[in-house]
Amino acid sequence: MARQTAAAYFLIALLLPCLGLPERVRAQTSGDGMASSGEVSRRVVEARATEAVIWGMPTVNYDLMYQAALRNNAKFNQIVYWSRPSTGKNQTLTPNPDAIYLMPFISTKDVGPVVLEIPPADDGVINGSVMDCWQTAIEDVGPAGVDKGKGGKYLILPPNYKDKVPDGYIPMRSDNNSNYALLRSILKSGSDADIAKAVAYGKRIKIYPLSQAASPPSTVFVDVFNDVYDSSIPYDLRFFQSLDRMVQSEPWLTRDKVMIDQLKTLGIEKGKAFNPDVATQEALKSGIATARAWLEARYTAGFTPPYFDGTHWSLPISPEFSKGIMSNYADPNSYSVDDRGTAYSWAFFSAKHLGQGQFYLITINDSQGRALDGARNYKLTVTAKMPVTQYWSATAYNRATHTLIRNMKWASRSSLNPGLQMNADGSVDIYLGPGAPQGKESNWIPTDANGQFEVLFRFYGPQKTLFEKTWKLPDIRDASLP
Repeated sequence: MARQTAAAYFLIALLLPCLGLPERVRAQTSGDGMASSGEVSRRVVEARATEAVIWGMPTVNYDLMYQAALRNNAKFNQIVYWSRPSTGKNQTLTPNPDAIYLMPFISTKDVGPVVLEIPPADDGVINGSVMDCWQTAIEDVGPAGVDKGKGGKYLILPPNYKDKVPDGYIPMRSDNNSNYALLRSILKSGSDADIAKAVAYGKRIKIYPLSQAASPPSTVFVDVFNDVYDSSIPYDLRFFQSLDRMVQSEPWLTRDKVMIDQLKTLGIEKGKAFNPDVATQEALKSGIATARAWLEARYTAGFTPPYFDGTHWSLPISPEFSKGIMSNYADPNSYSVDDRGTAYSWAFFSAKHLGQGQFYLITINDSQGRALDGARNYKLTVTAKMPVTQYWSATAYNRATHTLIRNMKWASRSSLNPGLQMNADGSVDIYLGPGAPQGKESNWIPTDANGQFEVLFRFYGPQKTLFEKTWKLPDIRDASLP
């Protein structure tokens, strides 16, 4: 072993001059130019921490949402919901403030198969998907899902479930104990009456163990509208604490077993407490800082090429990643960990059939290619004939955190808003900035003058002209330009 260690140090010594390493690292070598064992260990932990963040982002994202549910007195197999469209108190990643959100957190660990009942699309519509704790789509529900609007009993199954699925249930197989659903009760308008109807319709959803199907208990709904619900990504030691919780609670998936030893290096090991020493904590902090910078660079690069030629709108997720989350990474030659980590650093949720129920485009720049600045005023003209059957909306988010901007009157404008002003040709001008133009408050999205922002445009019930690109969404323009 001593000879092997000496040989490894000799190889590192040969490579050090070629790597252009900083003086700080060179200073931590022995007199003959070889890195000290402590420095080698630090660099390995730092590098593995970076990779752990990228790999673990989707399940940490999930855990942070569940921890927020716990802080708001919700538990597994109950439904967290917002009794009105979300405000800045909803600090999940890029949430939709123009629908009623309902989020069942589902665990089969102690109770076995769990039933999720979706009502038929009669007095309302549910649009959404069920996902595992890695945010991989299991199946869509509602009119764009398996039940096709007829409603149905979806049965979430535990890992390696072998028993026969009873008649009348839609099986949803998961390799994890923990799962969740993002369900949206679609508004007919933003009026108080239609909001109340959408909430009442959403409360027809039921969740209960299959073992109690003969006499299901009442579903518990926990309203978090008035509470801060913060699942923004913490780029510090809390990220690894969350990752450790998921490693402890979930089975290892075959595709991820390469990470077992790497996580042990960070102090994360199934069956053992996560208690890194001071040196390890410092390396973890350095590693997550590198991961954050790298993910941000990939996010920014994902806007090229744009969705529409000559614009700055894009959906910065790759086709390979989309295919992976919709197929549970069925392709043995593809596992888009980098793209997955990037996507879940700014969003949550995945659809089994993206584009059938909803579609998204996002921009971080104006028509001149400049970053959207919360201190400036902008204008977005939404065309008269939008390619949607339900509604469209534009929402501003904090560019640094990808969350709704806090303490604003509202976060978005949509075709559902009462009093939205239309132009003579049927188009709508949306104004974005720190203050509303005179007489245009109903068409205004407020921004924070102290930071940058991004805009997500949603298409609910998207139509083929959007995908054929025979229709194009105009860029956001600086309002000071002619």
